[in-house]
Amino acid sequence: MQRFLVERRIRDVHDRLVRARHELTILDEQYAVVSDAAEDARLRSLVSETPLAAHEYGEVKRHADAMGKARDALIATVGDLERRRDELLQQVGVKP
Repeated sequence: MQRFLVERRIRDVHDRLVRARHELTILDEQYAVVSDAAEDARLRSLVSETPLAAHEYGEVKRHADAMGKARDALIATVGDLERRRDELLQQVGVKP
């Protein structure tokens, strides 16, 4: 593959990696807030023992679980992009 094509791909992967890392930072902050809210709802549910509190906890917990899955997927994407970047850098003779 021609060097300039590889370099263009490196720039593309780098840009995607920067965006993914930025998104992960934001998602980590949001996940921390939602996880704390889920823990608070769980405690309220245990203390009050009402169906409403249990329902509220269930909703917040589902939201936290969904965010956790999205976070895991984004972490995997970052890892894939880092591996791809390293492969491309090796093609042009740069050690990552």
